[in-house]
Amino acid sequence: MIVDPVTTAGLVTREVRTGSRDGAPTRIAVARRTYATDPADLWDALTSAERLPRWFLPVSGDLGVGGRYQLEGNAGGVVERCERPESFAVTWEMGPVVSWLQVRLTPAGAATSLELHHEAPVDPDLWAQFGPGAVGLGWDLALVGLGLHLDSGASVDPAAAEAWSTSPEGTDFLRRAAAGWAEAAAADGDEPGAARAAAARTVAFYTGRPEDAERSGDVAEGVAGA
Repeated sequence: MIVDPVTTAGLVTREVRTGSRDGAPTRIAVARRTYATDPADLWDALTSAERLPRWFLPVSGDLGVGGRYQLEGNAGGVVERCERPESFAVTWEMGPVVSWLQVRLTPAGAATSLELHHEAPVDPDLWAQFGPGAVGLGWDLALVGLGLHLDSGASVDPAAAEAWSTSPEGTDFLRRAAAGWAEAAAADGDEPGAARAAAARTVAFYTGRPEDAERSGDVAEGVAGA
């Protein structure tokens, strides 16, 4: 898996918003990336049970509005809205925790812009520990896999993807992406130093190497000072 961490991390625009659902506070991680394909092809890659395993995860269940889906070894939920080929919304359920995922596609010349919103209830302790990168880095990695699949039409080897994510190049990518999420959280009102520390802890969690936290903090400081 050949991915340049600097260029690839820079392909995603990251934003954090504060929201609410039924009177309860939420935080929303927003990721945007443009892909060199048309909306119909990108929509198919995102919603086809045959194509999803090529870059993300196998999916089962009913993918129609009102149906329940299940991603293998990951989240399940209910399809709340589907407006082909522009947008869809699903609940994102892992154990007792329910969050909400929305994806919107917009033509951008000969390309297509993807905007992903992941809205989750606020657990103050978890947010302080990991910040938006807890969900954001997972989506960053998924968007890398989607890009590789769209560029080649081939399936992404899950073993190769996992190995890359903990390689020096993959770790560099995670640090840069986490730094972007830290800056987005600070722009939404989080204390900048705390946001960068949370990003560093998130990278260490993803790589399984506590020593990555210190270097990730250095990268986040560098991004903030750039």
